[in-house]
Amino acid sequence: MDIIIDERSKTPVYIQIANGIKRQIQSGEFTNGATLPSERSLSKILGVHRNTVAKAYGLLVSEAYIESRQGVGHVVALGGRWQAPEVQVASLGEASVKRSSERPRKVNWTYEIKDEFLDREKSYDNLFQRYSDENRCALSSGFSMPSVYRRSVIAGDIANIIAYEGKTQYFYSPYKGDENLRQQIASFLSTKGIKASTAEIQVVTETNQAIDFIANLLINPGDPVIMPEPVSPDTYRALMLAKAKIYTVPVTEQGLDVQALKTLVESVRPKAVFIDSSFHDPTTSCIPNEKRKEVIDLSNRFRLPIVEIDAASELVYEGEQVATMKSLDKAGNVIYVYSFSLTFVPGLSLAFIVADRDVIRSLSYIVSVRFVATDWMTQKLMAKYLEDGTYHRNIQVFKQNYREKRDLVCGFLDELRDYGVSYTRPRGGVYVWCRLPDGVDSREFVDEAFSRGLTLIPGYIFYPLKNGGREYVRINYSFEKREKIETGMRIFSEMIKERVPR
Repeated sequence: MDIIIDERSKTPVYIQIANGIKRQIQSGEFTNGATLPSERSLSKILGVHRNTVAKAYGLLVSEAYIESRQGVGHVVALGGRWQAPEVQVASLGEASVKRSSERPRKVNWTYEIKDEFLDREKSYDNLFQRYSDENRCALSSGFSMPSVYRRSVIAGDIANIIAYEGKTQYFYSPYKGDENLRQQIASFLSTKGIKASTAEIQVVTETNQAIDFIANLLINPGDPVIMPEPVSPDTYRALMLAKAKIYTVPVTEQGLDVQALKTLVESVRPKAVFIDSSFHDPTTSCIPNEKRKEVIDLSNRFRLPIVEIDAASELVYEGEQVATMKSLDKAGNVIYVYSFSLTFVPGLSLAFIVADRDVIRSLSYIVSVRFVATDWMTQKLMAKYLEDGTYHRNIQVFKQNYREKRDLVCGFLDELRDYGVSYTRPRGGVYVWCRLPDGVDSREFVDEAFSRGLTLIPGYIFYPLKNGGREYVRINYSFEKREKIETGMRIFSEMIKERVPR
């Protein structure tokens, strides 16, 4: 297909592609009924994103040059060119329309939807949702274990909260979040060395929402931002939808490569740096405390916003406690995002943002536009558990159980070292970043594991630019019971041994 794309042209690429196909149809190179290359094939031929080809084909469909046929693809269909219906003017100014014999024409949604929302690579979402199948062992999803908070106790506490509130309008809460919850969060933060007033705290539903709001607040299209790689797909997609120009810094066993970060900051002068600071997902590595100070110094030097994402700094099993970068921040340059996803009731989602008052004031405005309020009941329940000490006591229960389950997973992996399996034993968090033996592809491995009753996340999911991770899998041990983890790891071991004969 002879189509030349001029990247310097102001004409969008999808229109250039559509015009190129039109010329070939009009010149007779593509005759009526000819089948065009698939979207995937043409995207590879032209070196463009598949969504760009989809939009070009959508334009041609809307102009009736081609049509999409089930089981065939896109074909040239000049005979189906649509003609506007005839209009006949009747008496008294009324108009009657001569009905067309054509069938109703469906809106071409692929063409109408913005490119950035045409995410056809839904593998991460599909893999993540696999945890819900009770017949399988879910070592894929980052949820807290459900047995720490007893259902009967939660039910009683919710009933008491509702009864206590009486006639108070409990369906809504202030845009910043429930006032008592923010007070309790301020006290909780003091145990982490972070000093914050309630005016510097914004309650949100989850980390993804927080990142989305922050990106909307700070990032303009084309702004450079820096994030680690591998990276959570959710964080990457939020910044991609904000049309940021994304740069990545590698994560090593010692955490984020701070020297590489310094070099990149000096080179591109980013609008912000996003850092998963505590037991990085998926590698579980941590930036050493002395290196964290270097990141803060870098922020102060360039007046650079740091967005610190934390969901696991409480979950330390060996070694020193992780110091948050926010606790080292004296200038107010760090926006701190904390999630209770690994240490609260699974299904009750809650997170918060700590930042300069001007930032929180603007975030609260976004909240007021996007939705009425964060879930009232979850806020009241968390405030109660923070205030009466239940949350702090249960943190210790989570740590004990997570440590035991980590040891169980690592015990199986240790037995597979002679087969080429390697990993770094995490000293905290809920993940193991496991390297498969040479020649074992994580995509194929994860698919077969699923057929055998085990769900895992393949490593390439954490490399949005498709430049790594094919030899890794992420194993999560937070959600399942010990018995199921043992069953799942036996499946894992069997599959490794089948692929690496001794």
